[in-house]
Amino acid sequence: MKHDIDSTDAGTADSASGLNRPRGEGEVLREPGIPFAEFVAIIAMIMALNAMAIDVMLPALPAIGDALNIVEENNRQLILLSYLIGFGSAQLFFGPVTDAFGRRKILVGGLALYSLASIGAIFAADLDSLLISRVLQGVGCAGARVSALSVVRDCYTGRRMGKVMSLVMMVFMAVPVVAPSIGQVVLLVAGWHWIFALLLFSGVAMLVWSAYRMPETLATENRRPMVMSTIISAYVTALTTRVSLGYTFGTAFIFGGLFAFLAMSQQIFVDIFDLGALFPVVFAAIAITMAVAAFTNAQLVEAIGMRRLSHGATVIYTALGLILFIVSTFGIENFWLFLVLVTLIMTSFGFMGANFNAMAMEPLGAIAGTASSVIGTISTLGGAILGYIMGQLFDGTTQPLGLAYAVYGLCAIGCILYAERGRMFHALHDDQT
Repeated sequence: MKHDIDSTDAGTADSASGLNRPRGEGEVLREPGIPFAEFVAIIAMIMALNAMAIDVMLPALPAIGDALNIVEENNRQLILLSYLIGFGSAQLFFGPVTDAFGRRKILVGGLALYSLASIGAIFAADLDSLLISRVLQGVGCAGARVSALSVVRDCYTGRRMGKVMSLVMMVFMAVPVVAPSIGQVVLLVAGWHWIFALLLFSGVAMLVWSAYRMPETLATENRRPMVMSTIISAYVTALTTRVSLGYTFGTAFIFGGLFAFLAMSQQIFVDIFDLGALFPVVFAAIAITMAVAAFTNAQLVEAIGMRRLSHGATVIYTALGLILFIVSTFGIENFWLFLVLVTLIMTSFGFMGANFNAMAMEPLGAIAGTASSVIGTISTLGGAILGYIMGQLFDGTTQPLGLAYAVYGLCAIGCILYAERGRMFHALHDDQT
């Protein structure tokens, strides 16, 4: 990233930006040049494009499957997986690229690709062309996301950056609440192609807004050349730092459970529990609990610590997954019991994701941009593949979902033990994390 407030150059960086803030205070590195509220809104809406591209699609999967002659119902999940593959893998590329060429070009280019890919999806006549369009959508959104997060890091650090990201996450977590309902409404009045038209409109709107209002935040003199040895060195550091590696793969495993739920949710709620059009309502209720948990985590983390909160949540997540698996195996499950268990599991997720990511980033402040792209790639792409593996096991019961939560939860606990050298609930060093 452009500046590292923890480095010895913090005072110089502030002086260069014209702020002349005291060394170590480090909250504003440079003003973005637009009103704070508008800045947060742009970043939040860019982040929301990713959630929208996944969750708005869920009610439409049966209709798309019928239109494109997808015989095997589980293969509908490829429509979600293909997007996640593009989104997850491309982040690894965009990290050093934004450091070399600046934020604005990659941001606008990513949104342009996202929009063009949406056009391709609208006119897709077969599954292959749709999947290609979805991969490109993911690639475009990855460029926009990496650039947007880099812009935040260019402008803010410390408590101010925390405030920006908290506000952004409030919007990001709200999208899964409303997106399936929006998709359902679109299906009631038009065909599934119009869902991609909605994504096209959203992409173009953000493209225009960002192009006209978001300035370049990485000065030319602060850009890093695309030197392969430097890039590889940063990647090696990110992949060999024990704490970062453990929590990165831990994030991938808990994402595996989340993506397994996304992959199977429409089949479970519609095919097993026969909810029909009520599916988006139930999905929204579960998403709300995740948002509340994330908000609660933000309030508690300073007092309790990231490790105590996230480690405890991981144990609960795993235990509840095992209960769900056992209940389904013995055939004593009903809708309400399933809903309670999944809601509690998703609530646990709200105490893991952000904390795992923060702990993975802790030792890598000097290479935050590249580190963020490595963490994002492994967690998103790994989680997508893990979710798809379990999704393909769907057999008309909720057993595969319970298995996903239990197995991936145990793997996440293993990753924690690796990161912390056999300890849980406390850091390796006597600190407050």
